[in-house]
Amino acid sequence: MNVLDGIKARNFLVIGRVGMDLSPEPAGVRTRDAVSMVTGMGGSSANIAAGLVKLGCKAALVTKVSDDAVGWYCLNQLDHYGVDKSHVKAITGEYRTSLAVYETRLEEHQSVIYRNNAADFQMDIADVEAVDFGSYGALITAGTVFAAEPSRSATFRAFELARAAGLPIIFDVDYRPYSWPSPEVAEEVLSRAGAIADVIVGNDEEFGFMAGGLDKGLDKARELARTSAAIVIYKMGPDGAVAFAGSEELRTGIYPAAAIKPTGAGDSFLAGLLAGVSEGRELKDAVLRGSACASIVVSRPGCAPAMPTTDELEAFLSTHPGPTKV
Repeated sequence: MNVLDGIKARNFLVIGRVGMDLSPEPAGVRTRDAVSMVTGMGGSSANIAAGLVKLGCKAALVTKVSDDAVGWYCLNQLDHYGVDKSHVKAITGEYRTSLAVYETRLEEHQSVIYRNNAADFQMDIADVEAVDFGSYGALITAGTVFAAEPSRSATFRAFELARAAGLPIIFDVDYRPYSWPSPEVAEEVLSRAGAIADVIVGNDEEFGFMAGGLDKGLDKARELARTSAAIVIYKMGPDGAVAFAGSEELRTGIYPAAAIKPTGAGDSFLAGLLAGVSEGRELKDAVLRGSACASIVVSRPGCAPAMPTTDELEAFLSTHPGPTKV
């Protein structure tokens, strides 16, 4: 199965965390002034999975959660969004499901993520070896899974099993410094993962980090597209993105939006991009649909709750001004 055929199967295996998000309400309230909070499902991999399902694809998550009220909440939320939780295991002991407290505001935005003794980092090789990779079309993961053991080794084993089963590997760099023991370890491990992946998505800072300097990031993305990856997406925030596919180099803008928060954009972008490719759309169109999804999410409260459905995405595209010129 080649990369595009795997994505067009519209059936994704997603590795990585699910968590609970807490946010002060109404929008604009600071955490320190909060009287009440609203809950939502979070965690980059779970957000991507939910976004894909909302856009008409299938997605299953592989991770671990704590066997407690927060873990049970996450399991219920996966059911709510239609994400297959067959490969999500509850773990006892002192391990805890990730908890994020973030503000629905842009000015002096605060996000606090609790990852001490994270349950998802306890995913091990046995967990991924129990999965029938041949039942899926493509594997997706975000960089956080590589930040600690045994999750790191388990995910590299999943890459091996995916490759053996003919699944394309989709890698969102998603570098979160607070999760890693050191920048040096992160650079080595993320670069190793990037060299294996068939589709790589990251922002300019993340590619620059892997290349050893922000000014080297674009060349790093171009090199990966030339040597190993079928598709590389180099995101530049408000300046749009550059998509590399073989010798092709496409530059796209963004859809301006009245943002109320910065969180969730990257997860929604990847879901929109992959859903677009899965429908047989040209790469430029798929990237723009990902950009539209990102704009929708930053203009709404929540992360998983803010991910658009196909009808909502089409309505946005039909009524919103076109993307910025680059």
